[in-house]
Amino acid sequence: MREFIRKATALVLCELLVFLPAVGAGSQQSSRPATPATTTPLRDYLQKPYLDLFELAPGLEFSSGEIASQRAALEGGRKMCVTRFKDHAKRYQQQLDAAQKGLKAQSAKLGDADRKQAHCNIQNLDLLGSEATVLANQAIPTAYDNLNAKLDVIQQWPALYTQTKKEIADGSYLSRRWGDVKDVGFREIAAGQQDDIKRGKEAIDEMKHAGLLPPEVEDKSIQEYVNSVAQNIAKHSDLRIPLHVSVLQSREINAFALPGGYLFLQRGLLEAADDESELAGVIAHEISHDVARHSNKLMKRATIASIFYQAAQIATVILTGGAVGIGLYYALQYGFYGLGLVLDLKLLGVSRDYELEADQLGVQYAWASGYDPAGFIRFFDKMATTKGYINGVSWFRTHPPFYQRMVSAEREILFMPPKPRFVTQTSAFEEMKKKLAPITVAAEKEEVGKPSLRITREEGCEPPQKLEYTPDQRIEALCSAPLRTASPGDAPK
Repeated sequence: MREFIRKATALVLCELLVFLPAVGAGSQQSSRPATPATTTPLRDYLQKPYLDLFELAPGLEFSSGEIASQRAALEGGRKMCVTRFKDHAKRYQQQLDAAQKGLKAQSAKLGDADRKQAHCNIQNLDLLGSEATVLANQAIPTAYDNLNAKLDVIQQWPALYTQTKKEIADGSYLSRRWGDVKDVGFREIAAGQQDDIKRGKEAIDEMKHAGLLPPEVEDKSIQEYVNSVAQNIAKHSDLRIPLHVSVLQSREINAFALPGGYLFLQRGLLEAADDESELAGVIAHEISHDVARHSNKLMKRATIASIFYQAAQIATVILTGGAVGIGLYYALQYGFYGLGLVLDLKLLGVSRDYELEADQLGVQYAWASGYDPAGFIRFFDKMATTKGYINGVSWFRTHPPFYQRMVSAEREILFMPPKPRFVTQTSAFEEMKKKLAPITVAAEKEEVGKPSLRITREEGCEPPQKLEYTPDQRIEALCSAPLRTASPGDAPK
């Protein structure tokens, strides 16, 4: 069931991110003659990567009316799609309530087979209702946040790019915070890094004792490769304490740093990265959290300190916003079963400022290590456009606005002194991916049928018979078909 729901969500959300509502796009033409760069409809540019838009935007000529029209179309599409899935969630809840009442009324008369079917119906409705809620409250709004951010790049980046070039020309960029990049390794970003080692070790011990830290990937060559990349970046950073690196056996697209130089990458992150510079960008970002002692600052709040030690995934949310998987997101919203822990995500105090700081330092450390610093933007773009919504529905909702984050990273890259060449891909990375592939296949087979954080109380249930979508469905079709009443294992249309 868990695997089925994961794949179902993957397909739905890929569709949400690939297609845009056509209503209102380009309905108001610019009064200026079209240039070759603007013969493409505005909405089509929103499907381009951020790095492409940074290059293209200064040459595009869309009128304010066209921008406003496209923004209105996005807002209309978002409201329509969110409303639809909220309706779905409401209908699932109504059916769930009815099924539970029916079970209570008929419980004494039910045989084993009918009782199992009733349990399966209730379980499926609960899962589908939760999925619809996450789609409505998180995934769909985040998809449209990403599209609006790309529209912001088209509208606002040309002027900011001109300003950035001016700052470079007059040297004023050197006075920005942490502008002394040629002194990386000899700076003190936050004093007292060594004081975090004990706290981080205690956190890891408690997580292991509670069984909340996934096991490590057993292939030593993969561990050694990732460690070598991380140690190289640490060597070219402002980290002043030893770095301990572990690759965890988990499908989550995630990496997190615990206090004191303890860095954890999950298998899903290695699967999602397409080249070594992307991996390096994420590692550099995580190392930056330890350099700036962000976790220590957050943990000064008693509520965070008490939560922090209870689950590695909570630490992920605190430190990075975390690419928390959809199953875990249910747990965060509805409580960690078995632990009696109910969370309000707002209490975690995730700091958007800390994320921007880690982005800036991460770009610097990737650059200092010889990697293409744009690898971080490429990976972020991929997360924001495709893979992140499969295994990371809560990540971006706790982070700085997409536009602010992407623009800040791009400006920092432009401020970096030029180098003759950067490392993007290596044969070692490609070899690691080859070794990882069979490990992933074996792990996915083992995970089938295992309980998720939302408890599967009745094993052996058939999955829902009909989903919210078909694999080739556009977002317009997904959200425009008329609603109908669904059976317990059948999504409403």
